[in-house]
Amino acid sequence: MLKYFLNKIGYALLTLYGVITVIFFLFNVLPGDPARMMLDQNENSEQLALIKKKYGFDKPISTQYLYYLNDLSPISIHSNSESDYTYLSEGKYNAATLFSIGQNELVIKTPYLRESFQKSGKKVSDIIGNTLPNTAILALFAIVIAIVFGVIFGIISALYKDTWIDRLIALISTLGMSIPSFFSAILFAWLFGFVLQKYTHLNMTGSLYEVDDFGEGSYIQWKNIILPAIVLGIRPLAVVIQLMRNSLLETFGQDYIRTARAKGLSEFKIIRKHALKNSLNPVVTAISGWFASMLAGAVFVEFIFGWNGLGKEIVEALNNLDLPVIMGSVLIISTTFVVINILVDIIYAYLDPKIRLS
Repeated sequence: MLKYFLNKIGYALLTLYGVITVIFFLFNVLPGDPARMMLDQNENSEQLALIKKKYGFDKPISTQYLYYLNDLSPISIHSNSESDYTYLSEGKYNAATLFSIGQNELVIKTPYLRESFQKSGKKVSDIIGNTLPNTAILALFAIVIAIVFGVIFGIISALYKDTWIDRLIALISTLGMSIPSFFSAILFAWLFGFVLQKYTHLNMTGSLYEVDDFGEGSYIQWKNIILPAIVLGIRPLAVVIQLMRNSLLETFGQDYIRTARAKGLSEFKIIRKHALKNSLNPVVTAISGWFASMLAGAVFVEFIFGWNGLGKEIVEALNNLDLPVIMGSVLIISTTFVVINILVDIIYAYLDPKIRLS
């Protein structure tokens, strides 16, 4: 088990290294000077030179790449010279020195995602830290909706196989997979937040926290999560319905189900005590991947509903060409994918030793 775990960790680190490399070179081949983006219209030659020196933009692309790896690495080398980009300035790095090597120090630190171009040098890690929890809450609500209603509709579809109910649920499931999230978001916001607002009492836009009328503080507005969570949960809901239906129909053909029916047990007891547990395995497999996907899929949903999460932050950063925020956000989402996948693999290996042997 330990060897399997170490192999998975090794593959995860290689994957992250590949993601970091692609992110860096993808955004550094874009047209435009990052230093000019930071200064906007207020640039002059002296300011431009200072900015390039401060952020290492005056170095060759290969050196900048090494700087980027050094910033992200939890164990890195930093200079004692104030003129060097890797200087351990207060506020830039939260580091503890392991030992000194001449004019350099080997330190252990939290990964440094650099600073925003557009928000007065605010750290990208702080921006992501303020918005990621809202996205995680939204994704959690969406996945709960997908699981609960997906399992229920999947069971109904299996029980009424080849009837009009089964066909109706299949149609809804197909539409859920076919309609793009941004279109669903616009449709739901207009229909339930505007046309039917006096019945639903839901808002077209709004975030988890809202400021009170007197501006004295903020409060949680739970109703604002309903529409974006439903829209974000539509795709995984459609997948869960089909997986649950097919898995349950396969389970119904097993000998122990026939035995339970021969004993005179009701369909409800057969499903609850015998069929449901064994039919949930493919659902759990799909949901583990969908939760990570929702962090990326929430981009347009959050922007349309005005939800102050990581997705909305990414859209604003793209509009403003705030490269560090974009790069940091993509890296966090990618890391979440890798971590969740490796955890699922380890759990499967723990439950099924045949996976480790293979």
